[in-house]
Amino acid sequence: MRNSTYLKMGLNMLVHSKLRSWLTIIGIVIGIGSVVGILSLGEAMEEQVQSRLAEMDLTKITISPGYIKASSNMHGPRGGWSREGGTTTDVELTDDDIKALQGLDGVQYIAGQISGSEPVVYAAQNATLSITGVDPQVWKYMTTLKTQSGRLLEPSDKYVAVIGSGVASGIYDQDIGVNQVITINGKAVRVVGILTEEGQGDRSIYMPIDVAVNLIDDAEDGVYNSITVKAKSEDLVDGLMEDIEKKLMISRHIIRDDDRDFSVSASKSMAESVTEMTSSMTLFLGAIAAVSLLVGAVGIANTMFTSVLEKTKEIGTMKAIGAKNRDILMIFLFNSAMVGLVGGILGVALGTFVSSGLQAMMGQMTSGGGVSLHLMVEGLVLAIVIGVISGVVPAYRASKLRPVDALRYE
Repeated sequence: MRNSTYLKMGLNMLVHSKLRSWLTIIGIVIGIGSVVGILSLGEAMEEQVQSRLAEMDLTKITISPGYIKASSNMHGPRGGWSREGGTTTDVELTDDDIKALQGLDGVQYIAGQISGSEPVVYAAQNATLSITGVDPQVWKYMTTLKTQSGRLLEPSDKYVAVIGSGVASGIYDQDIGVNQVITINGKAVRVVGILTEEGQGDRSIYMPIDVAVNLIDDAEDGVYNSITVKAKSEDLVDGLMEDIEKKLMISRHIIRDDDRDFSVSASKSMAESVTEMTSSMTLFLGAIAAVSLLVGAVGIANTMFTSVLEKTKEIGTMKAIGAKNRDILMIFLFNSAMVGLVGGILGVALGTFVSSGLQAMMGQMTSGGGVSLHLMVEGLVLAIVIGVISGVVPAYRASKLRPVDALRYE
């Protein structure tokens, strides 16, 4: 027989067992729909995470005061964290730490940073905002922040600031523009730049560190909340982190790791952790959804066994007039493959609907791009493969029936 004959007879079997076939197809629809929907959602989340990570500087290493052995990447408040998890006041990062690190190979830039919350007045309105003091000599080379108007800080700047877009429009009744003057802790500060909305620090104010130390309460000259190191390349980050830890332990006279009073973290490590976590979550949810595919496969096998029993006499008749074992096998395999195909098409449609709905509900957490073409194709192929595999045993049994036994079957 030709393939077209197999296809026609398999389709005829599908059409003439409507209720049973559609109940079987529903199982495939649910399974494929669940897998496609969840994997599509996972892809959208990964795409969104990657786009966010692309905005990060993966060559940046941050040193923070305090250390927690179980979670050394945690950044505590000013003063740091003790090993027991409580805050301390005697743990500080100073100019001595910066000097100790300046000679390390792989360091391109290094600078300290201070931060605090202070009252900011504009147009007779007062709001407490985050103030960050940075080194204007190197800040524009180390930050990924960009301005929508104005400029970043320059080495010669003093009482000037770069503000987030949320500070510029959203806090005060009147919008703050470039060259407008705000008052921080009683001191007039001119705005020279406004950051883009996409960047971090939407409600932060950045200004030269030598001025910020005079405006932020409890800030001390030469004492920092954190120290940022920019490596010459991303490949050097891991090795440079180890060198920084060793150098600081020597300069701070620390012998045991348990006595460490500083933490070293990298944007690269965080990016890798987030990517791995997103991928693992998608894989886990996909595996759960795949269980329903197993149920669908069992349903196809059950339907095919029933079809073989119902059509035993027909099988005997076909064999009596010359049909070979291969012909019977292919007819039933085509039938099971079509069950999988129809279930796959409807399942992909269901998965697209589910994915779009979930992405709309999650909003900015996903890119909202819908189901990709390759995922649709993979879903259809998976459904057909499941259909064929589930129908192999029933089809084989049908092909091995003896014509005499089949004709006598009641």
